[in-house]
Amino acid sequence: MNESDLMTQTNVYFKKLFRINMREKSWKYLIFALIISMLVALIVGPDMFGNFDTTNSGFFTLASACIWIGIFNSIQSICKEHEIIRAEYRQGLRISSYVFAHLLWQALLCLAQTIIIFVVCCIWMQFDKSAHLLISAYVENFITIYLLTFSAAVLGLMISAISGTPTTAMTIMPFVLIIQLVMSGVLFILSGASEVFSYFTLSRWGMAAFGCEADLFHMPTGVQQVDPMFNNPMNSDFYKPEVLRLFAAWFAIIGITIFNTFVCGLALKIKNRDS
Repeated sequence: MNESDLMTQTNVYFKKLFRINMREKSWKYLIFALIISMLVALIVGPDMFGNFDTTNSGFFTLASACIWIGIFNSIQSICKEHEIIRAEYRQGLRISSYVFAHLLWQALLCLAQTIIIFVVCCIWMQFDKSAHLLISAYVENFITIYLLTFSAAVLGLMISAISGTPTTAMTIMPFVLIIQLVMSGVLFILSGASEVFSYFTLSRWGMAAFGCEADLFHMPTGVQQVDPMFNNPMNSDFYKPEVLRLFAAWFAIIGITIFNTFVCGLALKIKNRDS
């Protein structure tokens, strides 16, 4: 099957996904993004850029919300169609076309959600107080929010492809979210194996990007602590306002997205190898 066939199948399955999602009223995902972002913004917005503690906590909450929204978008997208995939695979379905169609749909859905999240955050959070590194703090934060949300959606697709049923996928989802929260480097100081493992999580790189943009490295802490290490925020090197660090964080998120896409396609091929 040549490249033309790949594009044709991708187009066919994307249109199919569009019809299915319109029929299933997928606009509810936009409402969900609006509600979650409003809750986050109302809680952390007024004190967002006061000091290191409030800014760090605010971005952690925002990053967690993006990951949660993205995974929720796609966690059941593939697992509920395994029998359909098997039947169509026998008739010539190309797994890569099927996966690309899902990626395209999630890219558009996440873009719409990012616009909603960003607008809400701009109302309650003063992104212009961030120390921008490239063009604008608004642009940089928009890119980070989109990358996190879309990459989390691809993670959801990968889990959905591996899972046999929607029930299994939803059972796995809380564990994945907990790992993302714990490995962000915000709740706990990471070291050794846990620190190495954190480099493969979206939350760690999402916080690195947000931290660079907000210049968390130079922000004063908001409370006094006896521990002298407190004035040198945990994992603060990730928060240095350097363009290369910001790009490194973005490319790490993109790299995780590509890896999850590969695993998603591989899992579907393995499941249908006997078809």
